[in-house]
Amino acid sequence: MTSIPESHKDLLVKPIVISLVTLMPDGQPQATPIWADLDNGHIVVNSARGRQKDRNMTPHAKVTILAMDPSNPYRWLEVRGEVDDVDEASGLEWINRLSKKYRDVDEYYSGANAAMKGKEQRVTYRIKPTHVNVAG
Repeated sequence: MTSIPESHKDLLVKPIVISLVTLMPDGQPQATPIWADLDNGHIVVNSARGRQKDRNMTPHAKVTILAMDPSNPYRWLEVRGEVDDVDEASGLEWINRLSKKYRDVDEYYSGANAAMKGKEQRVTYRIKPTHVNVAG
């Protein structure tokens, strides 16, 4: 597994919305703004079952993450990787963790998202980096 350089880990640790690029069944790239975190060398993202990125992120699927520094767009991190794990059991735990990080709200299904509670299955994806590019 390729590691994320210390000089750019902050782009995954800070609450910066990143771009996740997956591949559609016909090979067309599909990009989505998404929350993410770094855990034991893996990039962790979360989605709801049935969304396009969920359908594209099967085990071993190839994906790319692009994180740009909001204060300096010439400083960025590109991670090409492979979906190493897809896990429904930790889905709610991880979306709550990401909600705390990005919104400072303990429970994702509160406020504007309360109506969705119990209506969707959250899924956690662990992405194993295989190639890293950085700038800045």
